[in-house]
Amino acid sequence: MFLKLYVKVRVFFESTEGASAIEYAIVAAMVAVVVVVFIAPIGDQVKEIFNKITVGIGGTAVS
Repeated sequence: MFLKLYVKVRVFFESTEGASAIEYAIVAAMVAVVVVVFIAPIGDQVKEIFNKITVGIGGTAVS
């Protein structure tokens, strides 16, 4: 009985299948942070460009 439990615990801790999923989750989280950090300022710049174009053709700028 104890031998079976020992073998199951040992196999569980030596398994590496879950490690890949955790690594992918960490990479995805880091990519998400980078996207959020860099896209926000770019979005403001794009909005400013479109506002200039809108005002240039006689429209009203969006705040």
